[in-house]
Amino acid sequence: MPQGVIIREGSTDILVPELHSSGGPGKIQGGVFFNEQMAFNRDISVMLLRAVGRDLTVADAMTATGSRAVRIANEVKGTEVVANDISPDAIPYIEENIRINSLENCRASNRNLHNLFTDEAFDYVDLDPFGSPAPFVQSAIRGCRKNGILAVTATDTAPLAGAHAPKCRRRYQSEPVRGYMCHEGGLRILMCFVARELAKFDRGMKPLLSFYADHYLRTYIQIEEGAEKADRMLDQLGYMQYDMDTMERSLSQHYDPQHKLGPFWLGPLHDQEFIGRMDASGMATEKRCNKYLDLWRNEIDTEVFVYDMSELSSHIKMSPPKIADFIEVLRTNGKAALTHMSPTSFKTDLPLDQIVSLYKEASPDNRA
Repeated sequence: MPQGVIIREGSTDILVPELHSSGGPGKIQGGVFFNEQMAFNRDISVMLLRAVGRDLTVADAMTATGSRAVRIANEVKGTEVVANDISPDAIPYIEENIRINSLENCRASNRNLHNLFTDEAFDYVDLDPFGSPAPFVQSAIRGCRKNGILAVTATDTAPLAGAHAPKCRRRYQSEPVRGYMCHEGGLRILMCFVARELAKFDRGMKPLLSFYADHYLRTYIQIEEGAEKADRMLDQLGYMQYDMDTMERSLSQHYDPQHKLGPFWLGPLHDQEFIGRMDASGMATEKRCNKYLDLWRNEIDTEVFVYDMSELSSHIKMSPPKIADFIEVLRTNGKAALTHMSPTSFKTDLPLDQIVSLYKEASPDNRA
């Protein structure tokens, strides 16, 4: 039996190395990686697969201790799960976690994921690497059955959010956006990358849920089959113009000297009807799951990315109103909603000049 400690996550017992990460991107310690902070990430997988509502074959391609794989096998009815990791050191942990949870619907696999997905295909493929998913996405797509679901995590948020733009260009062939839109921009670059990889196989995608949290970006997409769906998907890619001095921004389907940021995925991040079926009961981070589910269910799709109260305050040189109050002001003139990207960010379909005008009216400085 491998050495470690048993923790309980959701309704599943998991043996993990005694020395493991508890926050941030984490570090590989003792040969096998585990990060307690990613319990929320694993909760989302369980909730989402429960919401699918049918029997599924599942592959957790880079499972490490098997934490996500055994949780899915234990907490999602009708699943047959392959817990795969290329490291031989991971296999004793995976096998012990299968044993202590008495799982007959989960098996350990010690393979290079490229080989695994050449030989087998699954209804749901989860790709959660340590760092960038870029080298693995094409193989993960190959491992998805017809109309399968693909989940991809990226922990290389610095390149995707523009802190290391050359690395973003190399890995994702995209020019990132800086400033308050950086995390939404990074998420949409990741989704654009997945879309362009899918198109090579004449496959399209329908996003079920896509989000930024903690130190990572994550997208779940439903694959759609055929060249027509692929072309329709590619029509939802595009470029951005953004002036950090004026806050002016606009989107275009075509690259030009003004619209040179991107390409980004410009389609929806979520399927609101699908998210409506997700239930946080019994999750390890139930309170946080409910908070995010509420935000995701109420987010709106707009022509441009998020605005931020701090951005407006810095630009207008006036104190910000409470964001909840400002959202209500915006809603009397158009659509507006909070976003999960930041507690101070929001989306609206109103033009910038009207946003600025309403901000000035709502600022407490006007009542001083």
